[in-house]
Amino acid sequence: MFTGIITGVGRIAAIHALGSSSTHGKRLTISCPADYLSDVGLGDSIALNGACMTVTTLDAAANHFTIDISAESLNKTAGLDAEGSINLEKALRANDRLGGHLVSGHVDGIGHVTHFAQVGESWELRVLTPSSLAKFLAYKGSITINGVSLTVNRIADVSQPQPGCEVSINLIPHTVENTALHALRAGSKVNLEIDLIARYVERMITAPATSN
Repeated sequence: MFTGIITGVGRIAAIHALGSSSTHGKRLTISCPADYLSDVGLGDSIALNGACMTVTTLDAAANHFTIDISAESLNKTAGLDAEGSINLEKALRANDRLGGHLVSGHVDGIGHVTHFAQVGESWELRVLTPSSLAKFLAYKGSITINGVSLTVNRIADVSQPQPGCEVSINLIPHTVENTALHALRAGSKVNLEIDLIARYVERMITAPATSN
């Protein structure tokens, strides 16, 4: 479990194939800020751009660790198949502050950035989400984009250039400066996770009634 509050910006430093076919996954080497791994052990969970992954090897002194990601996970996520900057968050501890919102680290869909520009001292980020996620998005509700807990400022159901729901988000300078979101551009793909509570509410409403 995570909160969507990024604890470090790392980098995918190397990618190694785990097999020779498209059904095989990859081994990613992640470089981290100094001392980031001081409290991390083998088997711990770290979210990479919002996707929960397991630490398979680590070298705390050299500030890097590795994870193995399956072909299925690569197909269902964005930004984990090429070298570059990524958002990092260590798993939530029972005594930690819940500064963002409850985040599972399971990517629900891929969004596409339609607009990213500075407005005054802040930045406006607009992302087109799949239409299947539209019912989970609400004004002032929470959404996780590349692992960052964010508040939806505006929503609009659209049909062009493709059906979906465009969410508008205001990013303060601190968020832009301390996450990898600053590297986004129009057309960038991003990992999306909808609010966990909304997922359960939808299930309770749509599940068929049962008799005792």
